[in-house]
Amino acid sequence: MIHKFKVKTAAKAEMADITAEVAALVREHCAGDGVCHVFVPHTTCGLAVNENADPDVKRDIVAKLDDTISEDFDYRHGEGNSPAHIKSVLVGPSLTLFVEEKALRLGTWQGIYLCEYDGPRTREVWVKIIPG
Repeated sequence: MIHKFKVKTAAKAEMADITAEVAALVREHCAGDGVCHVFVPHTTCGLAVNENADPDVKRDIVAKLDDTISEDFDYRHGEGNSPAHIKSVLVGPSLTLFVEEKALRLGTWQGIYLCEYDGPRTREVWVKIIPG
């Protein structure tokens, strides 16, 4: 079974912390150990695991991606959001996480982020938990 939830982003580019939502689904739907697959069915956002203690890390990641994949290029895609598509390819649409004793196994400073590159929007996140 695929569990779904929505995330409303507030900016053109941001990293929205979805750790609590994914962890709640794991607690509710996992009997013990397993794997948790997280996926976004969108082409202009992605998913990442990264530091969740210092908000400057998120700011730095977003700023450097904006700097690296600039708007200042002769893109052919008519919608004008080619940089968002490229960032999505680099970050990727899915994660696989370990579950142990009905809990996500993340590092001390790790959180799960929906990485928005074409917002603000309402995004959908899909979660599938596989018992192990």
